[in-house]
Amino acid sequence: MTTWGIGDYAAMAERLSGAAELAVERAQVTSADRVLDVACGSGNAALLAARRGARVVGVDFEPALLQIARERARVDALEVDWRDGDAVALDLAGAAFTVVLSVFGVMYAADQDAAATELARCCAPGGRLALAAWTPGGFMPAMGGALAPYLPPPPPGGAPPSRWGDQEALAALLEPHGLRLRTVSRHSLVLTFADRREAVTFLVRTAGHVRQEQHDLERSGRWKDLIADLDRLVAERDEGGEDRVLLSLEYLMVEAVRPAAATVPGA
Repeated sequence: MTTWGIGDYAAMAERLSGAAELAVERAQVTSADRVLDVACGSGNAALLAARRGARVVGVDFEPALLQIARERARVDALEVDWRDGDAVALDLAGAAFTVVLSVFGVMYAADQDAAATELARCCAPGGRLALAAWTPGGFMPAMGGALAPYLPPPPPGGAPPSRWGDQEALAALLEPHGLRLRTVSRHSLVLTFADRREAVTFLVRTAGHVRQEQHDLERSGRWKDLIADLDRLVAERDEGGEDRVLLSLEYLMVEAVRPAAATVPGA
C-alpha cells in the first residue's frame, strides 16, 4: 500500500469530480474512442468516459483506490479495464489510445519526464489529451508548503507537481515528446465546510502522506504544530465569511494533441 491508500483520498476525489467532468468534455470522448486514464485513482474520469460508451483502461499504482474504482464500476454497470501500474512505465501498447486523460494524477509522478514520455507513447497520432493539475500558488501547493516542514523531503532532483499546472513549464515538458498544447484554461473547485475545524480535519483525513507521519509527529510533540499551521492556512485562504469556510482550489485544464503525422516514440 502507498500513502494514497492510507488516507481517505476517495472522499477528496469525490469533491474533485467536477474537474473529471470537464476533462472528459474537453477531450470530446465518444463511443468510438479508446480511452486511457493515467493515475486514475478511484475512477472519476475513467467512469465518466465509460458512461459515454468508450472503451476505457484505468491505471493506478494504489490497489486500495483501484478496488474502490472497481466497485463503483460494478454498481453503475460500467465496463472499465482497471490495471495496477505506474505512470512512468505503463505496460500498454504504444499508440493504442485515441484519448489520454489524467486528472490530478500524473502530476505526482516521481519522474515527470518519464511520465510525459509514456503519455505520448500511448497516445495515437491524431489523439487528444486532457490533463488537470493544480496551479502554482493555489491552495493545494500552498498546503504542501505548509506541511513540508513536518514531512519527509521529496526525492532529490524531482520537480513540484504544480509544474503541470504552469502553462509554459507544461509545454516545455510535453512538446519534446510530440504533444502540442491546444487549449489552456484556469478553473476552480470549491470545498465547503461548516468551520475551520471541519476543514482541517477533512484535509488531514484525506492526505495519506500526512496520516502516515501522524504517530511520529505526536510522539515528538509536533502534531499540534502541524494542525495549527494548517488551520492558519485555511484561515488565510477562506473565502466563505463568518457562516462557513470556502476553499477555492485553482487548477489548469489543458487539452493537448498528438499531430496525426507525428511518429509515436516506442510505438
